[in-house]
Amino acid sequence: MKPLLLLLSLSLGLLWLELQTGLCQQGRQREDHAESRLRTGRKRTRTRGGSILTQVLDKGRFLRLGDTLILNPGKTLELRCKGSKIGWAYPAYLDTFNDTRLSIKQHEKFSQLTLTSPSAADTGEYSCWVVLCDGDECEKDPDRSSTTYIYVTDKDELFVPSPMHFEIVYVQAEQTAVVPCRVTSPQTQVSLHREVPPEEILVDGNLVSYSPTKGFVLQNSGPEYQGAFYCKAATKSTSRISSKYMLLYVDVPSGPPFATLKASAHVTGDRFNITCTVLGEPEVEVNFSWSFPGQDRHPVGIQNISRLIHRGVGHTTRISQSIITIQDVEESLDLGEFICTAKNKHGETSVAVQDA
Repeated sequence: MKPLLLLLSLSLGLLWLELQTGLCQQGRQREDHAESRLRTGRKRTRTRGGSILTQVLDKGRFLRLGDTLILNPGKTLELRCKGSKIGWAYPAYLDTFNDTRLSIKQHEKFSQLTLTSPSAADTGEYSCWVVLCDGDECEKDPDRSSTTYIYVTDKDELFVPSPMHFEIVYVQAEQTAVVPCRVTSPQTQVSLHREVPPEEILVDGNLVSYSPTKGFVLQNSGPEYQGAFYCKAATKSTSRISSKYMLLYVDVPSGPPFATLKASAHVTGDRFNITCTVLGEPEVEVNFSWSFPGQDRHPVGIQNISRLIHRGVGHTTRISQSIITIQDVEESLDLGEFICTAKNKHGETSVAVQDA
């Protein structure tokens, strides 16, 4: 009897030990599984936080956008951007021509951009960002923004249409120039051609390269890239010629304006004028301001003019002038120091002349 009781006790003891071991293992498995779910959840959260821009496909279906999107023409484009206050950027011509096809509506948790009947001309960069405000001061949040380049394909419009049939591209020594023949599909084959003498420009990926979102990029360009050019696009079924591009070489350095002053002779009781002149880059606008005797007590006339001038074959410069004219000169009021301040995107320069 005793051996039987001993055997029964051992069996019960082993059974109790197995049960405890199993429970412990199950507990550890649950803990490991919970930790795994937490780790996986953190990963998904980081991935979802990468972009705030999505395309609305159908009711309840969305596509998170990456660097590019290829879109068929005609179907309404709907983009959403997460945030209670959102800023948008899109191809500039949609604003230039006050296009009624474009609308933007801010909702409580997102903003939606809608473009009806998109066409090849709508190809370009679309971006959105969260706007942070402190009272009346607002700024773009650089950590919460998204950008997508959208191609609106069209078998008949291989190039993005331009409102101009002839465009000027300025070429400057040791700077990058871009011939902006963009295409409506990234798969389109494009080449660059000079009209006179007729030749195709070699694209080596270094000095000359092509980007479907920009056009042909000329690195360290010089006077050899001047004259009339065009681009040619080709697919399996068709080919097209772009707008013409006139490349003009610029022979003035970049920087703040270099201004000069010239005053005319004057006679008391008559009038005199002073001209402030700046020679600069063709595409860089110059703004003028004046400081002079009797500024708040005597009316004056100020005329600003600007035009392109050619200085040698293929060399182009913009001349900008501001002319101040004093009528009915009074020596006690109008004579003294005249200061012209010329300002461009690079800086400003002030020059003075003493008229006595």
